[in-house]
Amino acid sequence: MNAIPLTALTRDIARRIIWFEPPEQALAEPIRFMAYAMTYALHEDMQLIRRYVTDDDIREALDQAPPGIIDPRSWAYWNSKMGRYPAPPLPVRRFVASVDAESHLSAKRHHGVGSKRTIGIAEIQLRAREAWKRMRGQQPSKFDLEEVRRQARENWRNRFGNRK
Repeated sequence: MNAIPLTALTRDIARRIIWFEPPEQALAEPIRFMAYAMTYALHEDMQLIRRYVTDDDIREALDQAPPGIIDPRSWAYWNSKMGRYPAPPLPVRRFVASVDAESHLSAKRHHGVGSKRTIGIAEIQLRAREAWKRMRGQQPSKFDLEEVRRQARENWRNRFGNRK
């Protein structure tokens, strides 16, 4: 995608659309800027932006839009405007699965120190559930409510009771 030039008008539009960063920084990333523009720009703003952006640029911005910027309504509108009906799914943020140290060490033992092992979602969920059960097993199964109340009263008296 071609860069959108920094002019007095584009600076004003960038300042309104991406208010939380300088216009120069906003316009430096045209795909990200277009994602915000497709969501927040006024019709008049888009008319000015369209002087610098072609339909192919808009399609590229839609294809490479960062997740979480374009709302579903704007996503559907701009995809239909570009001849894409029905619209493809919105971009989704993906998180890299983290593995706790214990399972990482066991993977090294079973697969060698230098090998890379991908872990499926079901296995991660199973490990998380097991870790949660171990954590819950370490906690007392019942609380003595009278003891909790007595301790709370004592703490309150120590903190506030001596004021007169």
